[in-house]
Amino acid sequence: MILAVDIGNSNIVIGGISGNDILFEARLRTDSTKTSDEYCIDLKMILDVYGVNTGDVEGAIVASVVPQVLNSFKTALKKLTGKNALVVGPGLKTGLNIKIENPAQTGADLVVGSVAALREHKPPMIVIDMGTATTMIVLDETGALIGGCICPGVKISLDALTDRTALLPGLQLDQPRKAIGRNTIDCMRSGIMMGNACMLDGMIERMEAELGQKTTVIITGGIAKFIAPMCKTEMIYDKDLLLKGLAVLYRENTVTGAGRKS
Repeated sequence: MILAVDIGNSNIVIGGISGNDILFEARLRTDSTKTSDEYCIDLKMILDVYGVNTGDVEGAIVASVVPQVLNSFKTALKKLTGKNALVVGPGLKTGLNIKIENPAQTGADLVVGSVAALREHKPPMIVIDMGTATTMIVLDETGALIGGCICPGVKISLDALTDRTALLPGLQLDQPRKAIGRNTIDCMRSGIMMGNACMLDGMIERMEAELGQKTTVIITGGIAKFIAPMCKTEMIYDKDLLLKGLAVLYRENTVTGAGRKS
């Protein structure tokens, strides 16, 4: 079994993967103040909860968009398993052709999601990840990553709205009944939830127009399952997209996976 770790701005997703099977998935809150020992304790508790012995962990791979947490988590994995984790970044073979102005600026999560999407679907594609930020990545008909966009995430938009408007209350991100709200809560829910759905539909339409082709749209991320059903565009929801991508990259960068040294 390997540990696949996706360190995001809000949460750390940890998956236990054996072959093509995800044995467990757990989440920790991303906390840049935690030491490697604290993360080591968190990891040990997660493994205990799912009945996994540290000796059963053959390796680990990490993708991170939070540099200050990456080193602490890598050290925690080393302390717990005795093995060095692979890190998605320069030096790791991805097989992904990145055609943006500065490929080094491509986020690890975007690379991982694109790799996973290409394994299961035929390009051209748009890969959407709805996390702290909402990212939309375009893969052309050859599978090359040619660009995309980054938008404020649903939770960021909601927090900004409630923090900066004294008379507007907080709310749960439930699906609105109608676009035309009849009270303050329904109006906010419509604006945040349906507004983001319309944003996705509109951006997809514009991206496909620029690309000159229809695309397959893959969507993932914690909030995606709430927004995707409100979109007019047909989408494939895959909650495990990043874990799948991490597993692929681990196999392709290890001796046991592809005959190459990590």
